[in-house]
Amino acid sequence: QVQLVESGGGLVQDGGSLRLSCAASGRTFSRAVMGWFRQAPGKEREFVAAIRWSGGTTYHADSVKGRFTISRDKLKNTLYLQMNSLKPDDTAVYYCALRSGEGPTIATTDRSYDFWGQGTQVTVSA
Repeated sequence: QVQLVESGGGLVQDGGSLRLSCAASGRTFSRAVMGWFRQAPGKEREFVAAIRWSGGTTYHADSVKGRFTISRDKLKNTLYLQMNSLKPDDTAVYYCALRSGEGPTIATTDRSYDFWGQGTQVTVSA
């Protein structure tokens, strides 16, 4: 099993910044993809960003490209999401997720991921 624990959420003003962290523990995988998803009230969960754990290749959704950056610290087994220029539309519960194994392309659908954290709330006030 894998345990994922997110932290770093909170309340921030329009234009502000936050950094989310996701600490991973338990079973390890030689090949894995880790990602961030978010779910706003009344909306479906949507892909935000992902990273190949081994090689570090990243992919960001168009809605956050240029504002959010995903990264990881392999020694600390921790995933990060640096969020800058936050907007009220970014308000959501943010989840980290892990997909065991890699495919030819980075998976962007939530059903492709095997393990999930409990989520952390991000609220951006206007």
